[in-house]
Amino acid sequence: VQLVESGGGLVQPGGSLRLSCAASGFIVSTYVMRWYRQAPGKERELVATMNSKSAGDMTSYVESVKGRFTISRDNAKNTVYLLMNSLKPEDTAVYYCNRGLFWGQGTQVTVSS
Repeated sequence: VQLVESGGGLVQPGGSLRLSCAASGFIVSTYVMRWYRQAPGKERELVATMNSKSAGDMTSYVESVKGRFTISRDNAKNTVYLLMNSLKPEDTAVYYCNRGLFWGQGTQVTVSS
């Protein structure tokens, strides 16, 4: 199992980024996939969850990102995405893709003017 994140970077407040999590070694549509983030000096926080295809692709979000972030999946590319709109400085963190006990290496998102 391997998870590789990409798409992070520096963006101004109000801007957008799309994070990607390319998976290998398993089929993403058959597992619950999650995005977490960890800001400096803070604990890792669950941001978004997407259930498996068999569970109806249900999604859920932490309250602070509802209406701004969207988790999605491209089954053909075996990739999970996190679209982040209306970014705020408090969204600054390292973002991690997760499947159970497996984690990606993380991608840095910095929101600053």
